[in-house]
Amino acid sequence: MQISTNTSLKPYHSFASDEHAKFFTNIINEQDVVAVSNWAKENNTPILIIGSGTNMLFTTNFNGLVAKMEIMGIKKITETASDVILEVGAGENWHHFVMYCVHKGWGGLENLSLIPGTVGASPIQNIGAYGVEVEACINSVTAFDLLNGAFTTLKNEACLFKYRSSLFKQQPNRYIITSIQFQLKKQPILKTDYGVIRDVLHEKNIKNPSLADISNAIIQIRSNKLPDPSKIGNAGSFFKNPTISIDKYNLLKENFPGLIAYPISDIEYKIAAGWLIETCGWKGVKKGNVGCYEKQALVIVSYGIISGKEVYDFSAEIIQTVFEKFDIQLEREVNVY
Repeated sequence: MQISTNTSLKPYHSFASDEHAKFFTNIINEQDVVAVSNWAKENNTPILIIGSGTNMLFTTNFNGLVAKMEIMGIKKITETASDVILEVGAGENWHHFVMYCVHKGWGGLENLSLIPGTVGASPIQNIGAYGVEVEACINSVTAFDLLNGAFTTLKNEACLFKYRSSLFKQQPNRYIITSIQFQLKKQPILKTDYGVIRDVLHEKNIKNPSLADISNAIIQIRSNKLPDPSKIGNAGSFFKNPTISIDKYNLLKENFPGLIAYPISDIEYKIAAGWLIETCGWKGVKKGNVGCYEKQALVIVSYGIISGKEVYDFSAEIIQTVFEKFDIQLEREVNVY
């Protein structure tokens, strides 16, 4: 394991602001994970694990060890007539892995096509899109427990998955995820509930879609409304969709008939954060080199050289405006450091 000092983090996260890490290294195998843990203990230094850096925002230099996860590999563990279980290294590119599964005809992840990031990041955030959350396909997660100094395999239930959260997000400094076991279907039930998916399939005159058809539709939808992080700095959806009571929903619906929301239980509704932000007039707004994306208000973008604090301050203005107009407190989905 080689450790560099005062390393710029600009190449390692999608906002590409130029904060620095006091120490930096790469993890390519499980031995490196143990070495990182031991070195951090010996030097009394905090650790931050990063993948492709597409869901993070640095607002200051990191006074610790940043370790880039690069454990690779896709291995078939078991296969039956109906299912296949794969073990996938945490450093694998998420979209490439989804495309691999679609090509093989293994279903479950196709609605999560073109989400940027690495496989290891997927359970932390419990990534989700177009009616699917990754927890539905996760059998188990293998991680190094920094508290106990040993590797452990956590079954799905132990990961405490919920909307955009998990055990790993709730205890961010405890686990280093090294691999994930996914259980995928050979005869999948395709999820086309979202109207925008049906619209794309209708446009293409596809009546009996395949896994590839669904994946291609998702790729088209995301490409049309979300900026490519390699071209415009961003971290995807910057805010979570907030949850409110049915009473508050009814009141808002009365005052704002165009409100976009959907029920998640008998007593709660989930509100589209993008609609709240757009209704407050932020869509397309630009301040310096930071702005609210013109095609999707949920995305904050950088148009040039920025500091992470500029992005954070811009998001704080949005949060304040939404609160003042709707009495709803937006939460950042992006991990802030």
